[in-house]
Amino acid sequence: MATCRAAARPIATNQQKADLLLKVKCFIFDCDGVIWLGDKVIEGVPETLDMLREMGKKVFFVTNNSTKSRAGYMSKFLSLGLDVKAEEIYSSSYAAAAYLESINFQKKVYVIGETGILEELDLKGISHLGGPSDADKKVTLKSGEFMDHAHDVGAVVVGFDRYVNYYKIQYATLCIRENPGCLFIATNRDAVTHLTDAQEWAGNGSMVGAIVGSTKREPIVVGKPSDFMLKNISASLGLAPDEICMVGDRLDTDIMFGKNGGLTTALVLSGVTTPEVLNSPDNKVSPDLVLNKLPDLLSIKAALVSA
Repeated sequence: MATCRAAARPIATNQQKADLLLKVKCFIFDCDGVIWLGDKVIEGVPETLDMLREMGKKVFFVTNNSTKSRAGYMSKFLSLGLDVKAEEIYSSSYAAAAYLESINFQKKVYVIGETGILEELDLKGISHLGGPSDADKKVTLKSGEFMDHAHDVGAVVVGFDRYVNYYKIQYATLCIRENPGCLFIATNRDAVTHLTDAQEWAGNGSMVGAIVGSTKREPIVVGKPSDFMLKNISASLGLAPDEICMVGDRLDTDIMFGKNGGLTTALVLSGVTTPEVLNSPDNKVSPDLVLNKLPDLLSIKAALVSA
């Protein structure tokens, strides 16, 4: 018996791209794989953003990468020649701090993660420990060794951490398992990420998975595809969901983020998702539009201007 295969998703036509730009009033962009790869901006992106702004479109940049704060991302945008405002940037480091603020959190936070989370917690006046200061701490496991921990930690935030170690895993585990009511918050659960433009690297899902394994607890996820950041953005826009377009390179985070919020969705093939993954019979996530890369939208600029 012949195997039934799903039809391949075609790249958007110029008419479909024109319809998108006429319908959508706000674009939310993922960063890694959409705007840049590692530390290199994708060719044509600055011109595309300029075109959208000239057309009166609102733009926001939403990233699951928690290694930088919004101020840190501002520096990266500017270093790549991209003119972006701080209020247009939503990182998962910011989302973690904003979530704790939204529940009137008053205790301390233990952080597995980098400076981005610490900077955002500082801006919210939330006390914290851990992070980079625990990067060199080691566990010797000598006879009778006992690790103490702060009993006033009320939340553990796990973000991407290039310096994750056994000390951090054990400390976070003790806080979650032994401190009554301690929250377990993940900035995201991305399996892989683009830390350089050369290859994919293990993402925060590997760090979160370690804590899930040791605590038998599932985290509160504040990054994509959770709707926390979307609610934060959409509260002031006053737009219908289908007037907002989520543009991303991941099916399981970016496109699901958009689908969960009722947004129009556009997948770009310049990052993690390949045509093979998109068209696999195992893929159940279908974007509204598929582009090779974001600057594909430039191909209809002249037509829209003259219309």
